[in-house]
Amino acid sequence: MAIVKFSPSRSIFGLRSDMDRVLDNFLREWDLPESFTESYPTMDIEETDSEFIVTAEVPGMKKEDIKITFENNYLNVSGEKKAKKDHKSDNFHQVERRYGKFSRSVGIPSGVMLDKISAEYEQGILHIHIPKAEEAKPRQIEIKVK
Repeated sequence: MAIVKFSPSRSIFGLRSDMDRVLDNFLREWDLPESFTESYPTMDIEETDSEFIVTAEVPGMKKEDIKITFENNYLNVSGEKKAKKDHKSDNFHQVERRYGKFSRSVGIPSGVMLDKISAEYEQGILHIHIPKAEEAKPRQIEIKVK
């Protein structure tokens, strides 16, 4: 039998690894869906030389049910997706569509023109245009030869 030197850090890290493995196995069995508000609405954020374009999917909603705010360099899209029926009274086998209140915030770099932000909504797709201020737009610097 070999003598092994005691190492408190090895024992603590081993215990943590064991606990992580137990929790992972436990949660995998439950197969919990991610929270509705964590990833809804799904968004694409594109940057061009002149603006940021945020495209969000919010199908089946009315424009009155969506609120867009911009504060402290964060764009927030919030609202409530309402169910058309009460699923409890029907004989559903599976319900995958999500309903309820949501709020999603994304950071946008400073240097935007707040008074020029615009939004369009068509066929479940929301397009938000956030124009850059002149000082935030990229510009080419001319090199002078002496």
